[in-house]
Order: sequence, then structure tokens, then C-alpha cells
Amino acid sequence: MTKQTKVWLALVLGLSLLALGSACTKKGEETTNKSDAAGPKVVYKGATGTVTGVVAFAGTPPAAKKIDSSADPVCAQKNPTLETEDTVVKDGKLANVFVYIKDGTTADGKKVGDFQWDPPSTPVKLDQDGCHYRPHVIGIQTNQKLSITNSDPTQHNIHPTPKKNPEWNQSQPNGAPTIEKTFTVSEVLIPVKCNQHPWMKAYVGVMKTPFFAVSAADGTFTMTGVPAGTYTVAAWKEGGANGTEKTMQVKVDANGSAKVDFSFGEAAAAENKGGLQMMPALEFPMMGRSH
Repeated sequence: MTKQTKVWLALVLGLSLLALGSACTKKGEETTNKSDAAGPKVVYKGATGTVTGVVAFAGTPPAAKKIDSSADPVCAQKNPTLETEDTVVKDGKLANVFVYIKDGTTADGKKVGDFQWDPPSTPVKLDQDGCHYRPHVIGIQTNQKLSITNSDPTQHNIHPTPKKNPEWNQSQPNGAPTIEKTFTVSEVLIPVKCNQHPWMKAYVGVMKTPFFAVSAADGTFTMTGVPAGTYTVAAWKEGGANGTEKTMQVKVDANGSAKVDFSFGEAAAAENKGGLQMMPALEFPMMGRSH
């Protein structure tokens, strides 16, 4: 092989390596740009409506059980009538039920979950007062602040046990600063306990959208600003290993108000009436929904 041939081969090899490196760099740049452009923020700007309803309890509700809090004298003194809160019924209406839009499409056929909703700047508050959590059930948006306070003259220990979000465990003595946390992944629902007072329980429903509510003492709930469309609305009640959830389908008209009622309890099935029928933990197929 002549010297000229060797030089020529070296030049060809060098140009080939340069071209290959340029191609890899371009491919990498294209991948990065694609990743940066993926998932743009899509804001809903169409017509909206309201979803309201009442959660009832059919039949005789189980009696609340008195909680023995004597292990902490402060708790026993501050809240001597402490009782369980898993089924709170008044005049046949059920409180502490987490109601939310589980799935569905807007009037123009887009999935409601594909839109992005900014979390409120106001934090959701959870207090420890009388050695129990107030409120017992709360809803919060992803990345919205959860503000936790201790109003008791004793130490508490806040310990959420999520399946999708990171678990954390933090003590909060009396007079300690407010604890602020956020959840980044939607999850229904996250149990919260206190390691120092095992009877203390709360539940946090974390949603990507703002379309959720907790039934009040009279069983009522309201969700506003819901895009016009067809949805599966779910109602979750505490009880058992993972709670009990029921779903119903509802159509929300532009500037309209849709009503959807739920009923729990052994006699709930016998109380179904005309119109929207109660469906036991069944998710309806949505128009335009991928399979």
C-alpha cells in the first residue's frame, strides 16, 4: 500500500466518523426537542356547567363507637366524647363521601384528563384538634399545598400511606410550625394516620382536576366549572380495606346544572328510582374513549 493510498484511506475514515457523529448529534437534538415539546399545557376554554347531588344512606346506619383515648390524658380530657367517623349519617344523609369526576369527555370529544388545571394558590387545611383530624376527608389538587396544624396541647405524628405518591412521616409537637406538603400524582384516596394516637384517621383525595367535592353533613355536594360533556362521576366511602366506590354517568350541558345522587347502605339497591340509576362500582364506556 502506497503512502498516498494510506493518506486517502485515513481521510475517508475521518470524514465517515465526522458524518456519523454529526448524525448522532442531530438525532439527539431532535429527540430532546421532541421531549421538550411533548405534553404542552392545554387549557380548557369552552362552556361549563355544575354538578350537584346528595349522598344518602339507606337503612339503619351502624352506630358510632366510642374511642378510648385514655392512653393520652390530654386527649381524654380535651375530647372525652370522641367517636369513630367512618359512617356519619344525619336524617338519612351521609357525610364524608369523596365525590369526583373519574373519567369522561368534553362536548367536543376531548378527554377531560388531557387538560391541565392550575392548582389553587390557597392551601387545603388539615388540623389536629381534640385528637382527631379535622376534616375527616379532604380533597386537594396535585401540587396544591396541604397545610397541617396541631391545635392540641400534645404531640401528634402525621403519617400518610399513599400507594402512588411518596410516603412520609413527621412529628408535630404542640406549638410547632405548620407543616406544608404537596402530592404530585392523583390518588383516591390516601389514608392518613397518627403513629402516636392509632385511632386518628383521615383521608386525602388527590386529583389532577378541580372537579371533586366532599359530601357535607346534609349529604350535599357541588362541583362547579365542569366542562360541558359526558362523565363518569364516582363516590367513595370509607370502609373495608380500600373503601367502597360507586359510579354513575352524567351529562353536563353548557351553562347547565346536572344532578346525580348516590346511596350507600344495605338497603341502597332497593331505593333506586327512575332517571339516573345507581350502578355498583361500574365504569361506563365514554364516547371517544380509547380502549
